[in-house]
Amino acid sequence: MKKNIYFASDFHLGAPNHAESRKREDRILRWLSSITPTCSELFLMGDIFDFWFEYSTVVPKGFVRLQGKLAEMTDAGIKVYFFKGNHDMWVNTYFSEEMGIEIVSDELIIEREGKRFFLHHGDGLGPGDRKYKFLRKIFRNPVCQWLFGLVPPRIGLGIANWWSGSSRLANSKEEVFSDVEHEWLAVYAKEMLLKVHFDYFVFGHRHLPLDINLNDKSKYVNLGEWINFNSYAVFDGNDLSLKYFEKV
Repeated sequence: MKKNIYFASDFHLGAPNHAESRKREDRILRWLSSITPTCSELFLMGDIFDFWFEYSTVVPKGFVRLQGKLAEMTDAGIKVYFFKGNHDMWVNTYFSEEMGIEIVSDELIIEREGKRFFLHHGDGLGPGDRKYKFLRKIFRNPVCQWLFGLVPPRIGLGIANWWSGSSRLANSKEEVFSDVEHEWLAVYAKEMLLKVHFDYFVFGHRHLPLDINLNDKSKYVNLGEWINFNSYAVFDGNDLSLKYFEKV
């Protein structure tokens, strides 16, 4: 059977509450089960969890069904990549040690079947959003992570859950596409193309499924999210296409 490469992001498991998150987790598991027979590689491109922080001996509770499915996939020889997003940037070694998943901190450049891919969660790229870019440097600083790790888990995870509760997703902010010139990740991709060629730019973070031709040889795909869209992308060896799971 022909093997495909799959891309998905922004599951935001844990938000907005346990009941809704569990329903979404079950839907994601159905999707993972459906793609397993044809999957050679799976790229989970950030914000899989609405919050994640690894203490030396403690990880956030829950999500065991997803972790079990991912372990099952890696045990079957499927390569799984986990990108750090802005909500789960504090992933450390747990997933690699327990499930054999490769952790990606920033961009990843790959070539498959003669096609070049630029992969990134999408946070901190493109013009504008200087406040977040400054905070991102702080949150990703190893010293800051070490200091946060000194806070008892009950308090630290409580602070984190409060922080994620103020996110655009928790406040149901609707994402809108206006045009390519104002789509900041498309702007970033076009600037990259002035330096080096990529066939595909794949991002998450935007919470809006997008499939945009940047020129006659390059495409920008945003993976959307799994609260409203259940969107993902698949590369079949010839082309990268945006798809939807259990779309009503």
